[in-house]
Amino acid sequence: MTTPAAISVVREEDLDDLLPLMRAYCDFYEANPSDEALLAMSRALIADPQREGVQLVARTGPPTHGAAVGFATVFWTWQTLSASRAAVMNDLFVAEHARGTRIADALIAACGDEAREHGAAHLTWQTAKDNLRAQAVYERVGGRRSEWLDYDLPVGRTIRDE
Repeated sequence: MTTPAAISVVREEDLDDLLPLMRAYCDFYEANPSDEALLAMSRALIADPQREGVQLVARTGPPTHGAAVGFATVFWTWQTLSASRAAVMNDLFVAEHARGTRIADALIAACGDEAREHGAAHLTWQTAKDNLRAQAVYERVGGRRSEWLDYDLPVGRTIRDE
């Protein structure tokens, strides 16, 4: 089953529709940033898409009038190992009622287009090891599984040698 989706770069007027999707995405991963923090991130992207990155929103129907059913966030960076620009698709989410409609595929393709336009050689992303549904989508669209392990280090505290 396929559902046509209009994908567009998020603008200020999209934020009321985007916030519930971002909240659902955070709920899925059991994260709880404030609504204000989520909106501040979106506004930073809107204000400086060339340096920061972009958010995309998927709507059923016209780009500015249809129901928002998904979003993706892409941040710009560099990769030393390829000596090239890279785009990191940090978020990809489709509302539960719209899953299985290839909206995720359309969002990934749009992220790839944004990455190319920005001069990135790679679009990279990650997902939870147990998110098998997402992994099936990524494999369907031609994504290649990486062998890298992710680490996380909170920097709000002092790191001491032990």
